[in-house]
Amino acid sequence: MAKFFLIIIQLFFLSCRTDEDNSRNNEILPERYIVYNNFPSKYVIPRNIEIWLPAGYDKMHSLPVLYMFDGQNIFHGRKSWMENKYNHGWQVDLTLDSLNRLGTIPKIIVVGIFNTGLGRYSEYLPNQPREQVSEQLKFADDWVKKSINASGGIKSDSLLMFIVKELKPYIDKNYKTKKDKEHTILAGSSMGGIISIYAICEYPDIFGKAACLSTHWPSLGGVFIQYLENNLPDPYSHKIYFDYGTKGLDKFYEPYQSKVDSIMISSGFEKNLNWLTKKFDGEDHNEDFWRKRFHYAMEFLFIKD
Repeated sequence: MAKFFLIIIQLFFLSCRTDEDNSRNNEILPERYIVYNNFPSKYVIPRNIEIWLPAGYDKMHSLPVLYMFDGQNIFHGRKSWMENKYNHGWQVDLTLDSLNRLGTIPKIIVVGIFNTGLGRYSEYLPNQPREQVSEQLKFADDWVKKSINASGGIKSDSLLMFIVKELKPYIDKNYKTKKDKEHTILAGSSMGGIISIYAICEYPDIFGKAACLSTHWPSLGGVFIQYLENNLPDPYSHKIYFDYGTKGLDKFYEPYQSKVDSIMISSGFEKNLNWLTKKFDGEDHNEDFWRKRFHYAMEFLFIKD
């Protein structure tokens, strides 16, 4: 395996963001970020991986791990990979710090899996159901065909193999993790939401929870929804969170999400117990809103943990 370029960055953030909190705990806490440039793989092209370790990590025994897609968007308030105006990122590190201080959720490790730009669509688009996907591709927009052809076909199965057979074993070996499915979580937005739900269906023994924000169900005419009818994981050992807004791309999602919700119910999932779908009126399809909603997903997935 090629040599990693490991960068350890010490960044400092104010431990609390409100005047009330600062008066109670006016200090600066160190947070650790570890970046692997061009993490190698035999399944997919190399990509950057960024890991966030919570405060006090060195004194802890083992922690749950959250794997997040579009990893370049989730920390530091950097500009999103699409170079659009929504340049604040998810800032999941700050949200998790706040939730930890409140005692709402346990401390967790976050692994950000960078996308590969133009190859993102081909890696996040599920291969299933194969016949219907192949048929729908004939009628897809030119940019979809161009993206998939440039990548040599749909690569989502290869991406999941990378995560399951290469990335997760490396993380489990080198960090203080709880390795079981109950403590292995996925999260993503838009196409990142699609690949998150696909992953938990394909590898239910590896992943126990998934947060799918603004899930882009309309991909290829919503064909992937058919796959869910017979492939959702066991509701008694898995938890899944969905949400959507009503503006931008999100304004198209409600009828698709309603179909998914019906499938969740018929598959034995119970709302507010092991599955939750939330609608956010007036919210759009970008990092600004996913940042605001991230805490709902985490609080639901970790309730009673």
